[in-house]
Parts: sequence; structure tokens; C-alpha cells
Amino acid sequence: MKFTKLSLVAVLAVSSAFAGGDIAPAEPVVVEAPVAVESAFEASANLAITSNYVWRGMTQSANSPAVQGGIDLGYKGFYLGTWGSNIEFGDTANNLEADFYGGYKNEIAGIAFDIGYIYYAYPNESDAFNFDELYVGLGYDFGMVGINGKYSFAVDSNVDTTDYWEVGGDIELPMEFTLAASYGDYDKVGTNYLVSLSKSWGKFEFSVAYTDFSSDASSIYDEDHIIGTVSTSF
Repeated sequence: MKFTKLSLVAVLAVSSAFAGGDIAPAEPVVVEAPVAVESAFEASANLAITSNYVWRGMTQSANSPAVQGGIDLGYKGFYLGTWGSNIEFGDTANNLEADFYGGYKNEIAGIAFDIGYIYYAYPNESDAFNFDELYVGLGYDFGMVGINGKYSFAVDSNVDTTDYWEVGGDIELPMEFTLAASYGDYDKVGTNYLVSLSKSWGKFEFSVAYTDFSSDASSIYDEDHIIGTVSTSF
């Protein structure tokens, strides 16, 4: 949330002084109204409905729809946030994912950067399912084309996780459509790519995406999905 600067100048011309039968105009009095200071504090929320919650190419909702949402707070580049979604992991008691994250983002010479920490929590399971990562992201906007990259470092936890990196880009198309693509490698788990087409309509964004996951582990299957999502932020 941001407060908008306001500026108001009121000029009062007072002509009540009387001398020798002539009315002498008084000097204008300039009164400046208080100016509201722009707040560096920001708050936003987001909500989405998707036909399939897919993370790094792998379904997290057993190929079923998911309702997702989050809240973000920011102050001069620093941010804190939380995000959640319903999930389905087969025979486990997991039915909810809750993520908590924080970091700092800014830009230098037009190159955007994002450094942070994220904790993935599964409240209906033991702590053995929870894990966390440190991440570093970079991006550059050429105007109609943007590129980005991100590296996530696995943090020692009860879950045996590995590093993950991803590169991607997007391009603006006619009629305000956006085409985006990304490729990621989850070390010792598998690789994935995603291609999506999205368009904003008022306060909502509609997207259709195709994802593909190729497993590096015998215990994990290859996957591919077509996903439809409607999202909004406020």
C-alpha cells in the first residue's frame, strides 16, 4: 500500500485596509497545506485457482485443482511473505503446504537482483517433511523482452534436498499477451521446462501452460501437464 503525495496552495487576497478613502490591496498570504509523506511500506495479497499445482515440473496436488494465496509485506527493498496451497501426496496426511520467506531485492545498473530464504512447511505432517532453501535471483528487462535466472541452495534439514537452478524469459506479444518459457535442473531429481501464454483482463490474469519433467531418479516418474490458472493481486 502506498500513500500519494498531495500538494495544495491556497492564496488569500485580503483587501480590508482603508487609507484616505482608498482601498489598498493587502499582500497575498500564501498558505501551504501539510504534505503527506510517501510511505516506503508496501503490502499486497494474491489469490489463484489452478487446474493442477505443479512445482518444478512435478504435480503437488495429484493432478487435481488447487486454491492458492499469499500475503507480502515490503519496506525499502526488504520483504516478508507467506503463501499456501492445498496439496495431495498420496498416502501421507499432507493436504496443506505453507511457505514462509523473506529477503531483499533491488537493482543495479538495470539488473534486478533478489536474495532470500524460503521455508516449506507441511503442517499436517511431522517436521521431517519440512525443508528450506537460500536463493539468489537475477533479471534484466529489455523492454518487450525480459530474461531471468535463479539458483536455490539446499539448506541442511531433515529432508535430503539438493540445489536447483532455473533460467527463463518472457516476450510481449500483440493484444497484450505474454509468452514465457523456463528451464530448470533439480540436482539428482530431474529437469523440467515450462511454456506459458498469459493475458491480463482487468484485475485478473489468465494463463495456460505446458510443463514437462524428466526424472533422474528411478523412484520418480516422468510427468507432463497442461495447466490453466486464474490469478489476481491486490
